[in-house]
Amino acid sequence: MMATRLRGQGIGAAVANSPCSLPHNRRIAAPRPWKQLRLTTIMSADELSAIPLAYRLFFLYIEPISAIVGAFYAGLKPTEYLTYLAASAASVKNAQAPPTPTLISLYQLANLYVLFALNEHFVLSSTRSRRTWRWLLFGLLVADLGHLATMVPLAQEKGYAAVFLRCRAWNAMEWGSVGFVYAGATMRTSFLLGVGLRGGGRSKRD
Repeated sequence: MMATRLRGQGIGAAVANSPCSLPHNRRIAAPRPWKQLRLTTIMSADELSAIPLAYRLFFLYIEPISAIVGAFYAGLKPTEYLTYLAASAASVKNAQAPPTPTLISLYQLANLYVLFALNEHFVLSSTRSRRTWRWLLFGLLVADLGHLATMVPLAQEKGYAAVFLRCRAWNAMEWGSVGFVYAGATMRTSFLLGVGLRGGGRSKRD
């Protein structure tokens, strides 16, 4: 009986002195996934390339605000909006309230302008990932070409050079629908080509 007790105490002492044993008042720390996630997020943020100020100013503020201005005129001042697209002064003078189908089209156009402004501002301001910026700006560059194509009917009346080249004769609508689109397309093309971006258009991690 005494030998069994001593043998038990010996085994207990061996286990207690084992390097794998821990004091009773110490708990094994459970892994904390939120700490690992936080470290991963910080590392990912460090890996993202900073977007130059010129791009951020134009794409996050200047262009969205201009789109909101376009939505204001298309949705709240449809007659004035249409007169700016008139090919002659006589058309402007005889302008009347647009019919219902035209009004509906202008309201839908205003809604798309608002959608454009919100998407560009909130999506691009939520990330500095070049990949996200490139894909969104590529889509908007395609839209720029489509927007210029919508001016072809006016160019057929006034002349292509008058609509697309002679900026001195442009009215406010032509500046917004052609001149500003040129500026946006130029900025988007510059970004896609990596102009002003550290490491060029692509980096190893984006």
